[in-house]
Amino acid sequence: MPGIPPERQSAAVSVLKDWPHICLGIIPCLNEAAAIGPLVRAVREHLPHVCVVDDGSLDGTAALAQQAGAHVICLSVTQGKGIALQKGWDYARQQGFRWALMLDGDGQHCPGDIPAFFETAEKVHAALVIGDRMATARQNMPRLRRWVNSWMSRRISKSAGMVLPDTQSGFRLLDLEALASLSIAAKHYEIESDLVLQMARSGLRIEFVPIRVIYAGERSKINPLTDSIRWLRWWTKSMCR
Repeated sequence: MPGIPPERQSAAVSVLKDWPHICLGIIPCLNEAAAIGPLVRAVREHLPHVCVVDDGSLDGTAALAQQAGAHVICLSVTQGKGIALQKGWDYARQQGFRWALMLDGDGQHCPGDIPAFFETAEKVHAALVIGDRMATARQNMPRLRRWVNSWMSRRISKSAGMVLPDTQSGFRLLDLEALASLSIAAKHYEIESDLVLQMARSGLRIEFVPIRVIYAGERSKINPLTDSIRWLRWWTKSMCR
């Protein structure tokens, strides 16, 4: 190990986290049969333990995820991404994991970027590492999605008092001990914003890492009207806290 005296090398190595054993991959999904199998297998190349939370799918997503080696939590009816993530976090803590790595189930996120999350968490001691699509994949992002993401990120950045370039990205590495100090109640897509803002207000370290994004014509599960109203309701409440 260049630059470190031989007598100190073993101590330096011991500081590094054993990510495959302390981190659980969590994939919340709804009707993602086309992508879930390959996605689980790709994630398991970096994290052997993967939990898929099937939010009431009707297309065989759960069975395909299980075949690919994931532990599957099945919700009988669709309850929302926020609920699915919280089910995954609860399971991670029950199993003794200290960290959770979240990816969307549509195959948009590239599992090959996972090591960069670990490296960033190690380097800056962040409690939350977020995949930043705006740094590398901005031009590939659908125009409306890019505009909405930028608008929301600016609002949250101003409230948090720091620059948060991509607050809506679902590709994240989270310290579960830090999460336990928060009160996350969001049930739907606004959970991405709620987690970031609460962590920022609590003084917890948030870092961003550039990621690749794969847009293959998949249809977003976000309902432009319903989910916008939910986000605005969340935003109004959060400004009153």
